[in-house]
Amino acid sequence: MNIAIVGVSGAVGQEFLRVLEERNFPIDKLKLFGSSRSAGSEYKFRGKSYTVGELQHNDDFMGIDIAFTSAGAGTSKEYAGTITKHGAVMIDNSSAFRMDDDVPLVVPEVNPEDALVHPKGIIANPNCSTIQMVVVLKPLDDISHIRRIHVATYQSASGAGAAAMSELIRQHEQIVAGKEPTVKSFAHQLAFNVIPHIDVFLDNGYTKEEMKMHNETRKIMHSTVDVSATCVRVPALRAHSEAVWVETERPISVEEATAALSAAEGVIVEDSPLEKRYPMPLFVASSDPVYVGRIRKDISHPNGLSFWCVGDQIKKGAALNAVQIAEYLIKVNHFQKHVHRNVNSQS
Repeated sequence: MNIAIVGVSGAVGQEFLRVLEERNFPIDKLKLFGSSRSAGSEYKFRGKSYTVGELQHNDDFMGIDIAFTSAGAGTSKEYAGTITKHGAVMIDNSSAFRMDDDVPLVVPEVNPEDALVHPKGIIANPNCSTIQMVVVLKPLDDISHIRRIHVATYQSASGAGAAAMSELIRQHEQIVAGKEPTVKSFAHQLAFNVIPHIDVFLDNGYTKEEMKMHNETRKIMHSTVDVSATCVRVPALRAHSEAVWVETERPISVEEATAALSAAEGVIVEDSPLEKRYPMPLFVASSDPVYVGRIRKDISHPNGLSFWCVGDQIKKGAALNAVQIAEYLIKVNHFQKHVHRNVNSQS
């Protein structure tokens, strides 16, 4: 496969390189792209150095099979045509196309088949918080349809990028040294604090981040489930945590839920409260699966179930999910079929 990474200098772009190497992804040619600021930088991959090219409106993507993009919604919208015009499949990590009817929104553990139909040549990677939640919801929904979801997220600094992670570390250092902390990446100081505000507020009182969880969950799960979210930034470096409550059509026992989650792809159950074992971001960071624990009946509703889940935002919440989409397309021979159709149409 001929692969391109757009936005390689960012936190997710760097994670793409690590994930592709970890998973021994089949690559014949690799091309790296970034802004004029990062053009000329060099990165090593599988022992070889690659120079970052400046993203431009030209034919640089000719011959590329898959382009992983993580350079922001504005860049994705501007360059989508350039990236896909020669047949590359663009797997986009931004919010630019997630709710576009002609762009599938895919989590491979939940709706992999949706990736096969992408008339614009674009497949969207969901929001990080949505990804980890639906990975856990899918096996429960298979038991009994989920009618309603309430979720409170505890999102790490990594969700705001590499600069935000550095700022959190710097804030702690500044405060310990008796200095005024630098605040640029967040609305307020994050060190020794939590901020119930991620993205901009909308007219309904929810933030865009919270509405993403509502809208994206429904699209991915092909469901009219009601989702109400409160998204909170917390002073952890990597891995997001979520407290989730679901109402199902029929009661699900803790034992039934635990068995389904234990057998689910991409999920690790870590649930032994008496032994103080439950998922925590400190220990989940850099891991592939979504970890779930604190599984219990909700005592306020007979059809209610509560749980706690943690997943690495940069990995499963971004780069890994995109790579898994590409792996699925390769597994089902999507690219060979695409070439065959093109040859037939030309003849």
